[in-house]
Amino acid sequence: MLLAVKNLFCERDERILFQGFSMQVNAGEVVQIIGQNGSGKTTLLRILCGLSDAYEGEIFWQNELLDEVRSHYYQSMLYVGHLSGVKGSLTAEENLQWMTQLDSSLDKCSIKKALKLVGLYGFEDVPCHSLSAGQQRRVGLARLYLSSAPLWILDEPFTALDKKGVSEKEALIAEHVSRGGSVILTTHHDLSIPKQTIRPINLDEMART
Repeated sequence: MLLAVKNLFCERDERILFQGFSMQVNAGEVVQIIGQNGSGKTTLLRILCGLSDAYEGEIFWQNELLDEVRSHYYQSMLYVGHLSGVKGSLTAEENLQWMTQLDSSLDKCSIKKALKLVGLYGFEDVPCHSLSAGQQRRVGLARLYLSSAPLWILDEPFTALDKKGVSEKEALIAEHVSRGGSVILTTHHDLSIPKQTIRPINLDEMART
């Protein structure tokens, strides 16, 4: 077991999103968080990434309380949010160079290869404000090709991607879990990866329990 959540409670705008919510994430699986808009999918991911402390309950990383191993956890986790997360004034290559300075799990020696793999060959030196929304999204997702982190947390990773881009990211996710990695993601997309590796968690059903 890599990650475990026990008895999570969270409310927003005086509305309870989770109460007594527990889950665990094992090596070699995709945990797909599903639910209607406003059910708390992004809130849950932000809690798991340490971007929000507006909750009660316990989170464990490799059977240890997260608060006690937070530094190690951050080195072992890659978060890609709903937004592209790129700076428009920087080029695609400069954005990834900046990201590798912030995250030691990213391989700065493979930036050009990663940009080629996400279909941005020839756009390395173009300021990101000149790229389309889909291209900016691919700059952010290029981190997946650089990452050695065992846990990926992805919020709507297929947003603004064309069919080819979606297929490539699905293949990358499948490869990651085949090597023993784990993925927590939110998506309304029907994943085309081995179903035996996917475990859905429905937040709408959790709200009714």
